[in-house]
Formats: sequence, structure tokens, C-alpha cells
Amino acid sequence: MKIVLWVGQVALALFFGSAGFTKLTQPVDSLRETMGWIDSFPVWFVPVLGGLELLAAIGLILPAAFGILDILTPLAAVGLVVVMVGATITHAVRAEWPGAAMTIVLTVAAALIAWGRFRLRAATESTAEGEPAPA
Repeated sequence: MKIVLWVGQVALALFFGSAGFTKLTQPVDSLRETMGWIDSFPVWFVPVLGGLELLAAIGLILPAAFGILDILTPLAAVGLVVVMVGATITHAVRAEWPGAAMTIVLTVAAALIAWGRFRLRAATESTAEGEPAPA
């Protein structure tokens, strides 16, 4: 299960790291060409969203990799679920069905990472306390 979680985390981190970096570094006007939804939000929203995506990408990898505050890894995944639910709603309202489908896939992937990491964390904590690990 750990290998599957790591593969998913790395894939999501690469996707959201790239998306966040783009939203932070590119002018909003140049992003309008590929991201039509930008016109539905205030200008300040795009870099804030980019920052959140970049922080979530970092949170998917670093805490679990170093074992320091590893609760942040599933919380980063939960944060991505929240962001992607908003993105799905935005795309659906704008009748951008391919975009909505993609955000649903990303939502499910992030939710599975959150679930798996919370479950793995609970199993590790219960084993450390002397209880048998759940099956």
C-alpha cells in the first residue's frame, strides 16, 4: 500500500506543483488563453490558488518523506480535495465538461491519498501502542 500511495503522491505533487508554479509565475492575462475560468474570479484569486496548490504539492511529499509532522501529508491531500471540488463546480457551472471530468479524477485521487495516509498513520500509531495492526 505504501508504494501505491507514494506513486499517487508523487503524481499529484508533480501535477499540482506545476499548476501552482504556473499560476504564481505567469501573468493572469496570459493564463486566460488556456484557463477560461479565470474571468469568473478576481485577479488576486489566481496567484493565491497557485500558492495553495504549490504548498499542497510540497505537503504531499516532504512530511511523509522525512517523517516530521507526517499528519500534514493527508491534510494536504484533503486540502486538494476541497480545491478540486470547487474546481469541479466551477467547470460544471461553465459547462466545461472535460475540465469537470479531469477535476473529478483529481478529486478522487487526492481523496484516496488522504484516506490511505490517514489509515496508514492510524495503523502505525496503534502498532506503536502495542495494539495489533488492522488488516
